Amino acid sequence: MCLLFFMSAMLALAGCGVEQRAEDVETAVATASVPAGTATPTPTLAPSAAPPVSSPTASPEPTTSSYSTSGSLTNEPAKEPESVRAFATVEQSLIARYASVVPTKWGERVPGVKTRLHTKDQVIALTFDACGGKEGSGYDEKLIKYLIQEQIPATLFINARWMAANPSIFRALASNPLFEIENHGTEHRPLSVTGKLAYGIAGTKNIKEVIHEMKDNADQIEKLTGKRPLFFRSGTAFYDEVAVSVAHDLGFDLAGYSVLGDAGATYNAEQVYNAISKATNGSIVLAHMNHPEKDTAEGVIKAIPQLRKLGFRFVQLASMDLTGP
Repeated sequence: MCLLFFMSAMLALAGCGVEQRAEDVETAVATASVPAGTATPTPTLAPSAAPPVSSPTASPEPTTSSYSTSGSLTNEPAKEPESVRAFATVEQSLIARYASVVPTKWGERVPGVKTRLHTKDQVIALTFDACGGKEGSGYDEKLIKYLIQEQIPATLFINARWMAANPSIFRALASNPLFEIENHGTEHRPLSVTGKLAYGIAGTKNIKEVIHEMKDNADQIEKLTGKRPLFFRSGTAFYDEVAVSVAHDLGFDLAGYSVLGDAGATYNAEQVYNAISKATNGSIVLAHMNHPEKDTAEGVIKAIPQLRKLGFRFVQLASMDLTGP
């Protein structure tokens, strides 16, 4: 069994490569409507860990040349949003704090990654990743239509590149209360502070890259939906323990999985069915919604009625407490 799980895990998320940056996300989804509600603030360090604030007189404000309404050249203080300056301070504090810390753990079940629902009830969380990239920006319409038809709630982990490729679909998913939108990263990278690889995909190389792999996509999701994601899942679901600590400092919970539903959309329909139908109380199922050409939808559609017959119901991650390995 251990060997079988290991081989299955090595296939996980194999279909989600890393190609280009998603610098065009904002342009691609510029017409997205924001649902009613007030955006939550950007997470910062806990008060006990907050960096010291410099005195306002410590250094002069930079200036920039511009033309006044009369056409004359004037020197005015550069206007940088307060939130940008505040986050730059937080970022530098985190970089300094972890500069000399060397990670010793690497994998999908590093302490601090939550892999199950903390419950004894017959509930299961279905989670679907949308990884993006050249070969990973498809949309499994059959799967999503079935979930809507059967009123099955699910948590969708969306990558920035997938949003850029599917702006109208993203708007529709984000506006449907059946679906909880969460953060699958900016470039779909394993979360490492040393550039470690997982399934051939290079991880983030340092603390700064770790921060922006999480924060930039969270900012974009919040801008488009009015709601900041609570959970982050890295590309490949691999982490080292230093990156895990940085994520927690920024206010993100890390969502792993306990049931490998489709092994990176490489399972056939029967394998998907067999995997998901073995879910137990509190399972978090990981599958994919970005490969319509694969068999994930068929396997899910076969498994859900069986689980319902056994008395299970389906929940979103945000409605539950999560626990670790």
